[in-house]
Amino acid sequence: MSSAQSDYYQTLEVARDADSATLKSAYRKLAMKFHPDRNAGDAVSEAKFKAISEAYDCLKDPQKRAAYDRYGHEAFTQGMNGGGGGGFGGGRGDFADIGDIFETIFGGAFGGGGAQRQQNRRGADLRYDMQVTLEEAFHGKSTEIEIEVSQACDTCDGSGATPGTSERTCNLCNGMGAVRAKQGLFVIERPCPTCNGRGRVIENPCRACRGEGRLDKPQTLKVDIPAGVDTGTRIRLSGKGEAGQRGSPPGDLYIFLHVQQHSVFEREGTTLATRVPVSFTTAALGGCVEIPDLDGSTNRLDIPVGIQSGKQLRIRGAGMPVLQGRGRGDLVVEIAVETPTKLTRRQKEILEEFKATETGDECPESRGFIDKLKDVFGG
Repeated sequence: MSSAQSDYYQTLEVARDADSATLKSAYRKLAMKFHPDRNAGDAVSEAKFKAISEAYDCLKDPQKRAAYDRYGHEAFTQGMNGGGGGGFGGGRGDFADIGDIFETIFGGAFGGGGAQRQQNRRGADLRYDMQVTLEEAFHGKSTEIEIEVSQACDTCDGSGATPGTSERTCNLCNGMGAVRAKQGLFVIERPCPTCNGRGRVIENPCRACRGEGRLDKPQTLKVDIPAGVDTGTRIRLSGKGEAGQRGSPPGDLYIFLHVQQHSVFEREGTTLATRVPVSFTTAALGGCVEIPDLDGSTNRLDIPVGIQSGKQLRIRGAGMPVLQGRGRGDLVVEIAVETPTKLTRRQKEILEEFKATETGDECPESRGFIDKLKDVFGG
């Protein structure tokens, strides 16, 4: 039995319910075993390799596989002479008029433009997640990343065909890229399972890329991170995504940034926030504290007399830079009055002397709370 008529599942040595990962693993194992480069001059191995490639090309595609499971090899051989008999066919035949109506109404979704659409299939966009520190987000930076991404095959220049050979028109769809089946009063059009909607097939696939026209290769890319970026900021590298099929344009690469937590500052937009503890004497008498700035300088913050814990003070223009703009946000400082836990004997004596002189007016909030309790509970 020729390779064209052998059972695809038997060829790949897998069960009929094998999932895509199992199919891929089986294909790689057999392709490596029978690859012509490993079996130079062995016609049997070369034929086996072509049969394996043909089987995998069919079963890896959900639409082709569904057609094969239902109709077997006949799914790819019926309707060669105009699409009659209710099978799949590439000719327009008796279905031209209703197909033209569908094409007019749905803008080509049921028309014969499938081959052109598939030929222009752009490569997939890719995502790369990058961690940056708050300092890097503040200053911005240039860095390099290394990723492995499919790129156009150098051997065949992305065509997928062995150098010196070319594609031919698909015999099943006659170059239309789509096949049709009549179901009652309707005509259903699907991408051609033989050429995958391209309208053309490769008889001699490139050995380097196995006809895909692209290979996974490591790539080093330069990424410029502007000042002011935040978690969720995306940087687009045009044309650095997955290579398109057989010479089609590549997709884009999107860098998603994640700003790491900082040990001192919390961030919300362009506003930075921090919590600064001050001694109870500074809180009572007033003073100042110095807070480092991400730009390398120091911010001086004046503490007003009698400040309480939880009070927030704002330093204008000491926050994060505005992304792709001018100026900076603010720095919000929350004051935390710290009660001393270790006192010398003399310090205790001083506090006892202070306590003896208290009238209640020194802490109006405490006195007001006590008065409120008396009003509620009496006494």
